[in-house]
Amino acid sequence: MPISLDSLLGPMPEALNLRARRNELLASNIANADTPNYKARDIDFRAVMRNAGDEQLKLASTRPGHIATTTDNYGGIPLKYRVPAQPSMDGNTVDMQAEQAEFSKNSVMYQTTLEFLGRKFSGIKSTLRGE
Repeated sequence: MPISLDSLLGPMPEALNLRARRNELLASNIANADTPNYKARDIDFRAVMRNAGDEQLKLASTRPGHIATTTDNYGGIPLKYRVPAQPSMDGNTVDMQAEQAEFSKNSVMYQTTLEFLGRKFSGIKSTLRGE
């Protein structure tokens, strides 16, 4: 019975890719903190991973600070626009502290996922060597 790499690694490669894409978005939000009318965007990581096997991704509103969108996507990943706690005069919705906190948290999760995958590959390599 053949064993596929997908069955051995599970959802980790997809999670790693999604974390990288989310970091790009969060970095873009931070970089555009002073851009008038810029709308902060984000990915609902849990919803995308929960529905990863579905052909059609449906996002559920998990936080009151987000509004779901079906028209805007980021490489096939549905995006949400962040609703600011305090609207700015120039229409920018970036909350620098919130964005930096989310970026840091996502970076730690990216590193954790990467380490998990590394250990998974080490285990596979050991198994193939018969160790």
